[in-house]
Amino acid sequence: MTDTAESSIHQSHPSNDQGYALAVYALYALGFFTVITTVVGLIIAHVKATTASGVWLSHFQFQIRTFWIGLLYFIVGFALLYFYIGFLIVLWWTIWTLVRIIKGAILLHDQRPIANPSSWLFG
Repeated sequence: MTDTAESSIHQSHPSNDQGYALAVYALYALGFFTVITTVVGLIIAHVKATTASGVWLSHFQFQIRTFWIGLLYFIVGFALLYFYIGFLIVLWWTIWTLVRIIKGAILLHDQRPIANPSSWLFG
């Protein structure tokens, strides 16, 4: 009986990478209202990317790239607001980010990987 109890203790629990990836997409969406949730989502994506594989890894890589590229777009747009072109860049950033969040969440729901998680545009 102790062998059975010991073996059940040492069995690994299946990871819930799909749930974590969905949480990151949700945190990114909330990031439009509270910036801190985006940072929390980035941390989760970085932590989970180290152990994830296959479909889930592509989503975590996509989420990480979405954050860093989006931050670059936002900083450039904000810096150029004085010259009015910044408004267009911030508008582009908003649409680009929403498209990536929605596309990623749909593919995640269908349990399909991101085809090119390192793409600069829409992946």
